[in-house]
Amino acid sequence: MSTQQSAVQIPAQLVKELRERTNAGFSDCRAALVEANGDIEKAISVLRKKGQAAAAKKATREASEGLVGSYIHAGGKIGVIVELNCESDFVARTEAFQQLSHDIAMHIAALDPRYVRREEVTLDMLEKEREIYRAQALASGKPEQVVEKIVTGKMEKFYEENCLYEQHYIKDESVTIGEMISQAIAKLGENISIRRFVRFKVGEVSGGPSASPEAAPAKS
Repeated sequence: MSTQQSAVQIPAQLVKELRERTNAGFSDCRAALVEANGDIEKAISVLRKKGQAAAAKKATREASEGLVGSYIHAGGKIGVIVELNCESDFVARTEAFQQLSHDIAMHIAALDPRYVRREEVTLDMLEKEREIYRAQALASGKPEQVVEKIVTGKMEKFYEENCLYEQHYIKDESVTIGEMISQAIAKLGENISIRRFVRFKVGEVSGGPSASPEAAPAKS
């Protein structure tokens, strides 16, 4: 009974603001605000945790539908093509899914990630980066016992700067692309994943599309 009374006391405007910031459903936003005692920042954390839980449950389900989205930056100098997968053609045709595809393509155009996920970074590349960060830490006179902590921190920054799922969304740095995907999974009720993308820039030699290993197309 006390929970119901608390729910009634949540202002509609607060629910509206939370919906605009998270794209979550009305009932989910209201429940999150009740759980967070009306604190909108805590409510956002509640929704993110629930979104990640939903994503984890659905991650093993096959996502073989979806669409190929695109974004051309003003002036036509940069273009992005991205394949975003889901489980059904119905979800692929929804406005929310198409908007997500557009937002991700626009983000890629702006921040130029090198990989979709951190798991795609090769061992050779990881070791090369670690050696550079280790040498820098030692050269700066840092004690040996803290060098590894510095290297670990630098590697996390490397993932954040180079892996699409780890990057903070260009239009809202409080959320990563991975968290955006989790929120979309919670909202649309299907497994959603970025399969691959390619970014073109006039005059730049492209290394080809970046694709998730598990999503690589089968050879005929």
